[in-house]
Amino acid sequence: MEKRRLAVILGIRPDVIRASLILNCIRADDEVDVTFIWSGQHYSDNLKDIFFRELKVAPPEIELKAGGESDTDITTAVIAKLHPVLEELRPSAAVFLGDTNTTMGCLAVAQCNIPIVHIEGCMRSYDWRMPEEKYRTVIDHLSDVIYAYLPEYKQQGIDEGLNPESIVVTGNPIVDVLEEYYYKRKSRYDEIATDEFYRQRGITKGDYYLMTCHRRENVDNLNSFKAILDLIGATDRKVYFPASYRTQKVLQETGLRCPDNVIMVDPVGYQEMLILTVDSAGVITDSGTVVEETCVLGVPSLQMRKSTERPQVYDVGSSVKFDPAEPDFYPSDVMFHKLESLRGHTWENPLGDGKSSQRISEDLLTRLKEGGFRNHRPSDYHVDTHRSYRDDGL
Repeated sequence: MEKRRLAVILGIRPDVIRASLILNCIRADDEVDVTFIWSGQHYSDNLKDIFFRELKVAPPEIELKAGGESDTDITTAVIAKLHPVLEELRPSAAVFLGDTNTTMGCLAVAQCNIPIVHIEGCMRSYDWRMPEEKYRTVIDHLSDVIYAYLPEYKQQGIDEGLNPESIVVTGNPIVDVLEEYYYKRKSRYDEIATDEFYRQRGITKGDYYLMTCHRRENVDNLNSFKAILDLIGATDRKVYFPASYRTQKVLQETGLRCPDNVIMVDPVGYQEMLILTVDSAGVITDSGTVVEETCVLGVPSLQMRKSTERPQVYDVGSSVKFDPAEPDFYPSDVMFHKLESLRGHTWENPLGDGKSSQRISEDLLTRLKEGGFRNHRPSDYHVDTHRSYRDDGL
């Protein structure tokens, strides 16, 4: 009997992190044929290959090399290059994760009439400025099966008219990944995190902030980007900043410069990023994945976002908010006082029980073997959406 075929399409390093255990599990099943397709949205070794190596994920079978200078370039390339691959593979379903340019490959999948599976579905920031908000809304409304991390996400999908029978609540796989790749190996991380490790990077263990910054609404808006640089320049601590290549390019092209207390370096691997996170005084970031990781790891974070699709980190008190578009409402001294006040506090992990990857893998494999992907397309759901911003509780 011919094996059932599944295509998994990913494109950026957070995808690899979150999907690592799922990929390894479904690839290990001898009854299915999994084709891992890499879009090429992230393409350099320290944004892609090092994560395959450190997370022990076998490289993709197919690389689309769908790069570009803009979101439009990338999404167009993903659609155009994915379509002929799908026509040849004819998988029983195609799986996407998250809300990136790569997920717009779902349009090619839909044109081939192949069922679509979306992991990380029904998240909403209700902030239409964000390209991610557009992407996750589009793919959710095209998907046949949606894996939503939390019940409130499922409700958001239902409120938009999605079929509740198509939405499976699983918990967030980032909890499982951190359990497997950090907590089970903590002694190894402790061995690496020597005084020399920090001296080589120009920082002192426990006495620096770690920073990431990449979002379009922050980096492409010069007023917002300048507000971020002013913020991080106002702390007495050093700020260690593994900057994306695109963020570095914007700095070069605009003439903006990092403050003297900021150490900007190229992107780093997952192992190094985890060490830098857990031994920092706090993390300053606009990344959705990073604020989840800090919440699970017990590290306070400051989110440089107007709105978030992950409000749980505010709810439990692991994160505070800075809106770069309105810096006058968020004075730097107040921001760092709030961030420092979270140090030493504990909070409950609101994101999952560590079994999310197992749930997603088992459900995927069952559907694949039994042909259970086509189960949506409701005609009588009333759309009653709302638009709101979830603010921090501090």
